[in-house]
Amino acid sequence: MGISLSRQVLATTLVVGIAGAAMAAFALVGPPRLLEHSESPAFCAGCHVMGEQHEAWSHAGAHRRIRCVDCHLPNGNPVAHYVWKSIDGMKDVVAFYSGHVPDPIKLSSHGAKVVQQNCVRCHEATVTTMDRTRQCWGCHRQLRHKLTGAMATR
Repeated sequence: MGISLSRQVLATTLVVGIAGAAMAAFALVGPPRLLEHSESPAFCAGCHVMGEQHEAWSHAGAHRRIRCVDCHLPNGNPVAHYVWKSIDGMKDVVAFYSGHVPDPIKLSSHGAKVVQQNCVRCHEATVTTMDRTRQCWGCHRQLRHKLTGAMATR
């Protein structure tokens, strides 16, 4: 029994590894600009139930000129960026196709850390004298894709 179980684990590991490598190769050298397109706000809004958030973001002042991944993925390290893009993307796919998308959609604790780091990264000159232990959206509530001033969702 131990041999067949270890063979099954090895076979599963190989299949997952080969599939992962194939998907990575496809994303990197597949259709032109696939990777670039997968980081666009239109792609994010098209894949799952983010229509209201996308609509609110598109009317959100200066932030409407940045992409979802600029806030919602780690941006200090390309490896971390693409690892978390893969993890979050797969979680979104599973939630969407299983019909288990939470309403409302909320940031995970990891997502909140990433968004906070990206706020500080982009606005570093402004926040040098501020208390960095508070979350930026505690004061800037309009950044939460709800009640952005121009568009109210729920």
